[in-house]
Amino acid sequence: MADLQKFIEELRAKVSIVDVVGAKVKLVRKGREYSACCPFHNEKTPSFTVNEAKGFYHCFGCGAHGDIVKFEMEANGLPFLEAVQKLANKAGLPMPKLSHEEHVKSEERKTLYEIMEMAVQYFERCLRLPEGRHGLEYFYHRGLSDEVISHFRLGYAPANNGLKSWLSSKGISEHEMMELGLAAMSSRDNSGKIFDFFRDRVIIPIFDKANRPIAFGGRVMNDGQPKYLNSPETPIFNKRHVLYNLNNAREKGYNAKNIIVCEGYMDVIALSRYGFEYAVAPLGTALTEEQILEAWKVCDTPTLCFDGDGAGIRAAIRSVDRALPILKPGYSLRYVFLPDGEDPDEFLQDKGHEAFEQHLANTIPLVDLLWRKNTENVPMNTPEQKALVEQNIMSEVAKITNEQVRNYYHQEMRQRIYYQLGKGAWSPKYGRNSQDKSSYAYRNGKKQNYLAVPQVQVQVARPKTDLDELVAKFIVSALAFYPALISEFEEKIGMFSLSKPEYQQLLDAMVDIYQNHVDDEAFDSSVLCQELKDRGLGAVLATLWELKMFRLQKPFITNLRHDIETKLTEVQVRQLDCEIRDCLAKLESAENFSEDDYAFYQNLKKERQALIEAKDSLD
Repeated sequence: MADLQKFIEELRAKVSIVDVVGAKVKLVRKGREYSACCPFHNEKTPSFTVNEAKGFYHCFGCGAHGDIVKFEMEANGLPFLEAVQKLANKAGLPMPKLSHEEHVKSEERKTLYEIMEMAVQYFERCLRLPEGRHGLEYFYHRGLSDEVISHFRLGYAPANNGLKSWLSSKGISEHEMMELGLAAMSSRDNSGKIFDFFRDRVIIPIFDKANRPIAFGGRVMNDGQPKYLNSPETPIFNKRHVLYNLNNAREKGYNAKNIIVCEGYMDVIALSRYGFEYAVAPLGTALTEEQILEAWKVCDTPTLCFDGDGAGIRAAIRSVDRALPILKPGYSLRYVFLPDGEDPDEFLQDKGHEAFEQHLANTIPLVDLLWRKNTENVPMNTPEQKALVEQNIMSEVAKITNEQVRNYYHQEMRQRIYYQLGKGAWSPKYGRNSQDKSSYAYRNGKKQNYLAVPQVQVQVARPKTDLDELVAKFIVSALAFYPALISEFEEKIGMFSLSKPEYQQLLDAMVDIYQNHVDDEAFDSSVLCQELKDRGLGAVLATLWELKMFRLQKPFITNLRHDIETKLTEVQVRQLDCEIRDCLAKLESAENFSEDDYAFYQNLKKERQALIEAKDSLD
């Protein structure tokens, strides 16, 4: 059964309220809003306003107020379903099948929000109790005041299953707790025991645009793993569509004509503390197309802020891949990379507000990052190598679906290829002639040489750990049997190298197919496997005897989740054991070794110990 509320949220994300209202009345932009004479009553002086960032209209004369669906109903005299159908046609989305059950579900959803609010209050209260003292001290140590803690409604989850007990005393069922990701079933055995999903973690509540709690993020209080744990997807929470703190940042960002997208919760909170109250973050995954569209509702060119390390560079590159297909006239992304591998929290504590503002004034446009992605540290000494670079760049430009934007990107890249790979006498070592006019671009209102912007080394990454064939087959089979696990493990598996190219090809195809079906309730293992076969991967799929065993045994998803975590942790521990042995051998054979060498050795041991403790917590 399709989820009507989820479908309407998708409509709101993809259909501009300015376009909907503008088709009925003539809108005039005034600052951050649009105004017009109200279509619902006669007036000579405009009192009707439309706010794109908030997604609603309001008339100060007659009190008319609502979103795109309500406007279609009231302005055009349409019943609810016809209004939704009209907007669905406008967005190019298939209309979901509806039934009387949708009305029941709507009422149930209200109850779910109420339960989440109860959980927020519980976590807030625990933070101020003796058992939450170390959580409160953690926030204080990060420089957070009581005012900031209250503003973001931060809390603490004790390790005693207290939330489950408290909610049970309020008449909340275990089914409702599990449905909302507040409780989970033990994966250690088949006893069916239910426990709190968040235990001994500081809690960061996540709110939707209507300021309703929909999920949580929890940071562990020791060296355990994972460091951050997010709520699973629920009937009211889809992490692909949500940006943390957007409920607070929309209005501030609209006024500042900017929104900063950073990597994590604590970065957002740190930026807010230092006056940048228009910061948001994705929820533990790479930035999605849906999240980019949400950011575009606030400003046309959001600023993506990343740490200047290898992980930050890779995250930026992934965002380029996500953005290219949805670029449209006037809408893009810009990037800022912090130096020395610092995150925004560390940078702001060390250098302050003004230094961060200076970084924001010297951002890198998406077009430059796309160029660098395909040219930095890439050999271009022969015609064949240059031809490959050109082919790669143009294949990426072809991903842009908007014809007008694609043509301009094509023109821009042709110009750069001409002057840098061909006639312009350019080389990776010396750069181009400074007199070449094509090396200049307008950025932030100033004429700059786009090669003079501080360079970001794209290909900086620690070598990936190899997964042996048996582990790789097990994990790929588990994801094929339970496609819901794909989104949970996509990022983590990306840290490893699969032993055989065909398994990597299969995994990449699975991720791509899952993203195409992320909101399809009928998507399951049979649909996934059929699409893999349609892509010519049936032969590889047939070699996975583990998948055949899963189909016979039908294991619980919690058990497979546990097994994947365990196997990945064991691989990481073995890799660290090898690195520790090599490092120790070098230290013992060296007549003199530096403090940095010894510190590196100690860090490897700490990392191993954290993984061992994480594995123990799984067993």
